[in-house]
Amino acid sequence: MSKEIKNPLPVKNNTSIVAARGVNDETGLAQYIQTVQKIPVLSAEQEYEYATQWVKKQDKFAAEKLVASHLRLVVSVAYDYKNYGIPVSELIASGNMGLMQALQKFDPDKGFRFSTYAMFWIKAEIYETILNNWSVVRIGTSANQKRVFFNLSRAKRALGIMDNNLSDEQTKQIAEYLDVPERDVERMATRIGARDLSLNAPINSDDGASDILSNMTDGRDNIEQVLEQVEFRKRGYELLKKHLGKMSERDRAILTARRLQQPVATLESLSQKYGISRERVRQIEERAYKKLRDAILQESEG
Repeated sequence: MSKEIKNPLPVKNNTSIVAARGVNDETGLAQYIQTVQKIPVLSAEQEYEYATQWVKKQDKFAAEKLVASHLRLVVSVAYDYKNYGIPVSELIASGNMGLMQALQKFDPDKGFRFSTYAMFWIKAEIYETILNNWSVVRIGTSANQKRVFFNLSRAKRALGIMDNNLSDEQTKQIAEYLDVPERDVERMATRIGARDLSLNAPINSDDGASDILSNMTDGRDNIEQVLEQVEFRKRGYELLKKHLGKMSERDRAILTARRLQQPVATLESLSQKYGISRERVRQIEERAYKKLRDAILQESEG
């Protein structure tokens, strides 16, 4: 199922905006790639300038330049996952959605390059597309079930298991190898085996041909681990923003200046700013930090 990009940028007749809208019926994949490759890569200084103009002034021209210069990154990531059975054009469209989300949430003053930040959002959208297009995981999207889905074939090869119908002992071995409950292995193995086209069927009739699932293996970081990291970071950011917003203006400002920004503000500078002693600044910082930490831990464990 194709995804459309909800693009907040104005549509104009220029190559960067056409490219930002993704691959469609009028623009073939090869032509699209040629288009994005012609878009200049921004220097770190240009990137920071455009990002700052977008964040502070909502300058859509700056946002367009920032997004367009990173479209080739989306293409690169999409091709890394082309063996998961999803058309590359669809992966690119999803990655572009992730790029647009990164644009909305990026803070240039945190000190990170936009490409580093955007990579997490691009991968998260592409992973979600892969999962949503595999009917086998539409009813199994927990972290453990994702781990089994993306690593079952690898685990079976590592353990020397050739059977499609797993015995209780084989299920136990795989569960221990992947560090997941046996029931998740059993359920996912059953769902995979129940597909109209078995993922363990040979790609062609040649003897010794590899199976489809084997060719889905990603040589980079384990996909479910990266996805979990993205989801964890996203959840952590949401909780941080939420509970910071509940603090008084002075407490939030002092905690941010002392713990959440670079360079770290000195106690002396903050004492002068708020007309209080350095010791009082330190006390406010410690109290605010403990309050924030406890609130986040309590909600995340709830």
